[in-house]
Amino acid sequence: MSVDSQFPQIPSTVTSPDLPPEQGEIVRVRSRRYLVEAVEPPPNPGDQTLVRLSCLEDDAEGEELEVLWERELDAKRMNEADWSKLALGQFDPPKWFAAYYRTLRWNSVTSTDPKLFQAPYRAGIRIDAYQLEPLRKALLLPRVNLFIADDVGLGKTIEAGLIVRELLMRQRVRRIVVAAPPSVVLQWKEELDARFGLTFVVFDRDYVRRMRQERGYSVNPWSTHSRFIVSHHLLRDEEHASPLRDWLGTFAPGSLLILDEAHNAAPASGARYAIDSQFTRSIRELAPRFEHRLFLSATPHNGHSNSFSALLEILDPQRFCRGVPVQNVKELEPVMVRRLKDDLRKLQGGFPERRIVEVPIDGLAPDNPELLLPQLLDEYRQARDERLKDAPKSVQAAAALVLCGLQKRLLSSIEAFASTLRVHRKAFETQLAKLAASSPAAAPPPAPARVTSSTRRLLLEPPDGDDERAEVGEDNTRQEEDTAMAVATAASFYTSQDAFVR
Repeated sequence: MSVDSQFPQIPSTVTSPDLPPEQGEIVRVRSRRYLVEAVEPPPNPGDQTLVRLSCLEDDAEGEELEVLWERELDAKRMNEADWSKLALGQFDPPKWFAAYYRTLRWNSVTSTDPKLFQAPYRAGIRIDAYQLEPLRKALLLPRVNLFIADDVGLGKTIEAGLIVRELLMRQRVRRIVVAAPPSVVLQWKEELDARFGLTFVVFDRDYVRRMRQERGYSVNPWSTHSRFIVSHHLLRDEEHASPLRDWLGTFAPGSLLILDEAHNAAPASGARYAIDSQFTRSIRELAPRFEHRLFLSATPHNGHSNSFSALLEILDPQRFCRGVPVQNVKELEPVMVRRLKDDLRKLQGGFPERRIVEVPIDGLAPDNPELLLPQLLDEYRQARDERLKDAPKSVQAAAALVLCGLQKRLLSSIEAFASTLRVHRKAFETQLAKLAASSPAAAPPPAPARVTSSTRRLLLEPPDGDDERAEVGEDNTRQEEDTAMAVATAASFYTSQDAFVR
């Protein structure tokens, strides 16, 4: 309120700011307004008072802070309900008061009316109309158990950010954990910060080490902040998943789990009771501890109804049960949002149409690499099969694994095939050199290398939710696959009793 100098100043009834605040008060600390959540008195005379705060500013709403009240330089208690200034006799202009009143009314209405949104006005991006549908469905649910299964490129991250921002402003969530593949963890952090003004902390081993250095080894790293982004790989690690469960307890009101690429948490088997992977078990143990759950995936169904129902059970165990297939679309209507680009193109346009153009290869020359390389690889396979027909089954299996790896690389690209072929040839030449260096009178050479399950998986299977390759970079993954090819080549090397080498 504006104050005229001709009116005498009336002493304020606000308690001295030097005294510690009480729970529920509004204070200003470090140039921000905070709500006092808890006050712990000093344990000994002369110690400081520990005050736990929750930020009230728009750009960091809900962010928690712990301070020693007496040590803060600008700490100030704010009594916003002080009526003593009304006796000064001069009020704000009517248009100012009307604007303030409408602001209070707008905030009050939108906090209770699920059909009025605030989040779109707090986002620094252009929002398309279809991106508001997940927000509408989320606010209609008593608990936000929602599956956003929009097509690739429709902005699932934006839709999730709108829901997060709206729930924070309505004070329905306080703690948020975003679980994403390692390759998009930093992308999630940047987009939530730049587009919605939401500050998240990347929970990784460096963060854990830093918190233990600052606050002691016994501290639970999850209790040091209220918003985290963590990779799928770390959630499979019991060293990090167990403190998360301790932080959440059996059930954490006001908590939200956002699971990106949620199809990785679905059991892959099509059996009646699909076998859970390690990542599936981790999510199954964590999800019930969150009050709200938000799953994101462009491919929610892997073709097995039992696997899909198991994933839906993790999302909402009150509506779905594993082993009981979803009979119709109406069962998914309240909890799932699924739009394809073709559907939105018919409604509003704006999405380029994907056209598959056939490229005829009838006119290729016989010596063209696309025709010559598969032919030469097939001839190489036939020659190896003929030469290893008397070899042990383990050697034949290793040779087949080598050929499968080479075929996989050839279908990828000529450059990838050339790189893997060089690794295979080098490993083969190394075995030949070892054989030439050994004398007939010497002891027999050691047993050939054995192909392990991890080597077989590296050559044949892409990374999944339980694969360590999901955590490392592309260069490290390529190096591991080259090592697996060298091991498989060594295991397929065979010498008969008459020193016949294939």
